[in-house]
Amino acid sequence: MLALPSAEWDITDPTAAERFIQSGDVVVNCAAYTNVDAAEEDQKRAHAVNTLGPGNVAHACARAGAQLIHISTDYVFSGSFEGAQRHPYEIDEETGPLSVYGRTKLAGELEVLAAMPDAHIVRTAWVYEGADGNDFAAVMRRLAAGDGPVDVVADQVGSPTYVGDLVGALLEIADGAIREPLLHAANDGEASRFDQAKAVFEAVGADPDRVRPVGSDRHRRPAPRPRYSALSSRRSAEAGLTPLRPWRNALTAALAAHP
Repeated sequence: MLALPSAEWDITDPTAAERFIQSGDVVVNCAAYTNVDAAEEDQKRAHAVNTLGPGNVAHACARAGAQLIHISTDYVFSGSFEGAQRHPYEIDEETGPLSVYGRTKLAGELEVLAAMPDAHIVRTAWVYEGADGNDFAAVMRRLAAGDGPVDVVADQVGSPTYVGDLVGALLEIADGAIREPLLHAANDGEASRFDQAKAVFEAVGADPDRVRPVGSDRHRRPAPRPRYSALSSRRSAEAGLTPLRPWRNALTAALAAHP
């Protein structure tokens, strides 16, 4: 395995890929402009990294005879379900990104498939490790070690996904048996950020009642987020991808793996 940071392989450079990709390789494109709020102002850079960059990688893979797995996001959906109609998004449901980040990621999917129709697009959501980084679970873990109340939004619902489980899915796709070009890979079930935060507190032995639900209007952000963006893995399972375990089980395991 060769893991290359952007300083070594800048995917916005159309010629950079030629130095690394060879016939028979499996390329997993994890590169992205992921600062959702900053993308609202830095639209040119977000477009270069999230849209043009994946197209560059796909063209290079197609020329070299390499396999490509490109990571995308639940933010390609709008979350505009009403009432009882709400359900986890299926692969072929209508997209409708609300933010620059979401729009550039969706455009990146189209660039990849236009350049390389047999590539794999893998949408995932709310990815975390839960260790010492800045992902949501890691931040909640640090807050749990303190005291006092913690306000967390309760009106944003998605599919929390442990990166270790996502990697397992990507390796399964890399084996080459799955032909479906567009897949969802997220831990099973849905949760609000409030639900996820309480689960972190419970898992590390902190008082979950310290976590208090608030509305998104209490934490206004430059970029709009979908209120609901849970992903269904039903079609992915039909295509042969092993479903990821329930999100709460994955979260408990992730926190236990990084004591």
